[in-house]
Amino acid sequence: MTRIQELEERVARLGSALVAFSGGVDSSLVAAVSAQALGGRALAITAVSPALATGELEGAREVAAAIGIEHETIATAELAREGYRRNDRDRCYHCKTELYERLSELAARRGYAAVLSGANADDVGDWRPGLRAAAEHRVVHPLLEAGLGKEAVRELARALGVPSAEKAASPCLASRIPYGTAVDPATLDQIDRAELALKRLGYRVLRVRHYGETGRVELGGDELQRAQRDPAPVLAAVRSAGYARAEIDDRPFRSGSLNMKFARRLSLETS
Repeated sequence: MTRIQELEERVARLGSALVAFSGGVDSSLVAAVSAQALGGRALAITAVSPALATGELEGAREVAAAIGIEHETIATAELAREGYRRNDRDRCYHCKTELYERLSELAARRGYAAVLSGANADDVGDWRPGLRAAAEHRVVHPLLEAGLGKEAVRELARALGVPSAEKAASPCLASRIPYGTAVDPATLDQIDRAELALKRLGYRVLRVRHYGETGRVELGGDELQRAQRDPAPVLAAVRSAGYARAEIDDRPFRSGSLNMKFARRLSLETS
């Protein structure tokens, strides 16, 4: 049995499912497998809020159409949760609690047997408080249960012709804000405008980290070299979003860098 067939069997046993669908490679693979295993009994749901970067919803719609799964949106209100706005290290717990409460209610109301996520085996080694929220709402993680890490996920997505197979990770905009700095709509919008300005310059693998009046740009390796050769447009793009100061990090972008800093600190505190 192939890994795709194994995934399909896992999902088929559920009978019907909602897929928490961002349009990224992980949730797209789960959605594609669900479409094949469940047909019309699978529904992809994208959550819309101020933390969703410009262009992500349109991308999710395109992927859903390409893989043949019905797609809908819901509005989530994580910003109404004080724990999310406070932005302690468990911010993602509050965000995912909002999401999974809404999806669980929708599944119950419309008769879907399960809610699925795109969590994969690599997520277990990172700081992922959202997995606790998922456990509390009995969310099913087909990729994690099958022991599939990110590279295996991309390989299977390529095999199925999933359009987002090579898509860089694009977590919510709040992930650009250091823990302890409050999350609010204005800050999320400022980050979004800065990143959109950089994308208009042709940059694709990027984050703008929010440090008060300073926007610090992280870029993928090849793109970082381009920016270092001609930094002025990059810095101007970030300042155009309202930052008084702009910086380019001299280290290549690494997904989850704010989480890694926290994880290292937590390790030192508990050792």
